[in-house]
Amino acid sequence: MRNVDTEDPFIKIASLIGGEEYNQVAKALLKTEDSTDEEIAIATGLRINIIRKVLYDLFGKALITGIRVKDEKKGWFVYRWRAKRDHVDNFIDNQKKKILEKLQNRLEYEESSEFYHCGKQQCDRVKFDYAIELFFKCPVCNEPLNMVDNSKLKDALRFKIDQLSTETTTTTTT
Repeated sequence: MRNVDTEDPFIKIASLIGGEEYNQVAKALLKTEDSTDEEIAIATGLRINIIRKVLYDLFGKALITGIRVKDEKKGWFVYRWRAKRDHVDNFIDNQKKKILEKLQNRLEYEESSEFYHCGKQQCDRVKFDYAIELFFKCPVCNEPLNMVDNSKLKDALRFKIDQLSTETTTTTTT
């Protein structure tokens, strides 16, 4: 059994993905390589179905690997799980790229549309075409719809896009 650094990027990412249960499973994986789900359950005190849910999620995100081996005592196949710490940076980069794409799509939507809103928080803003059909009356509260200035939102989106683009470029060039 190894001593585990709680600042380890693998543990941090696992915690961000799923909270405390993921944190405990990540620590157990780093303490003992090639653990079975049952061994992890014993080490963490979590129920086996929770352990399996966490393991399958981390496996689906390519952060761990599972090796199928035959359990000599029981006679059936089990998986031995191992953290893929070298994949953490790649996972982070992929997440950043996905977020960047969503932000760019949202900015494009905000820039290509004109929005109207009645000013009440519980009501949604509507696009210009729909506002015309509604004769510029809110579909929820029937108040008049006024044009929305979304320039601050667009500026915030541009700022985040620039920030993420710089981070993504910096990580790929290093």
